Amino acid sequence: MTGTAVCLGETMAQVTPADGAGLEDSRELRLAVAGAESTVAQYLADLGHRAAWVSRVGDDPFGRRIVAAVGARGVDVSGVRADAAAPTGVYFKDPGPDGTRVHYYRAGSAASRMGPGDADRVDLSRARLLHLTGITPALSEGCAALVRTLLDRAADTGTFVSFDVNYRPMLWSSRGEAAAVLGELARRADLVLVGRDEGEALWGTPTAEDLRDHLAGRRAPRGTLVVKDGAVGATEFSAGQNVFVAAPAVDVVEAVGAGDAFAAGYLGALLHGAPVAERLALGHRLAGRTLRSIEDYVPATTVAAEEN
Repeated sequence: MTGTAVCLGETMAQVTPADGAGLEDSRELRLAVAGAESTVAQYLADLGHRAAWVSRVGDDPFGRRIVAAVGARGVDVSGVRADAAAPTGVYFKDPGPDGTRVHYYRAGSAASRMGPGDADRVDLSRARLLHLTGITPALSEGCAALVRTLLDRAADTGTFVSFDVNYRPMLWSSRGEAAAVLGELARRADLVLVGRDEGEALWGTPTAEDLRDHLAGRRAPRGTLVVKDGAVGATEFSAGQNVFVAAPAVDVVEAVGAGDAFAAGYLGALLHGAPVAERLALGHRLAGRTLRSIEDYVPATTVAAEEN
């Protein structure tokens, strides 16, 4: 994994109505692959970076399909283990006139059984970046302990850590628990990505500046915060300055997956050494691809090909 961006977290089989109708009425369903961290890894590979995804899946057809699909995109999947004692998680997308609802069937999944021992499959001394999200610690106590173990090891090795808050209310016992845990983990990362609406829901911070002030007090001096504000744009706060880039207008088909695409675009540009405005712009560009599609992951070409 030398020079590799390592992404750790659960990926599930995704079931979606093929005709755009709701689950109650659709007569045909499509099977796809979806997971925040593996989506980021796939985009990073598309953008010309070495990327790895670490997780557990069930020793079942869904798990094998997921590993094959992610690996086919050029992602190193050697850190994925098949668990014969637990299934691969599944989730269903249910389109409707008021937006898409998501139904998870992931309790007791193979990925939820991860724990601190799984950190041994991540060689941070050779990783260029470690990407985590707030989904993983919500899956189980073991997963939360795994995330903390990796943060400890990253501090020891000096590995750059990006943390996408990715607040999923259905996965937490209460908003208060989520606010405490996600706030703790965010303050330990080098880079935090969070939606303005997530910040308001979790910590009562209505503006990007309020969110910065809430998280910045106990964060490392080198820390960077990126606040995404939907169709408005995104702001990076770093080293006492802030840069805002407006989001281009997009005819939205579905919003699921756009946040992961933004994170991947931003990280991809960061790894290429691009300046702040270009990092935010590439995040918007990849998010826009997803917003115009019913897919969580819309394959991207390299940065150079995208610009030509």
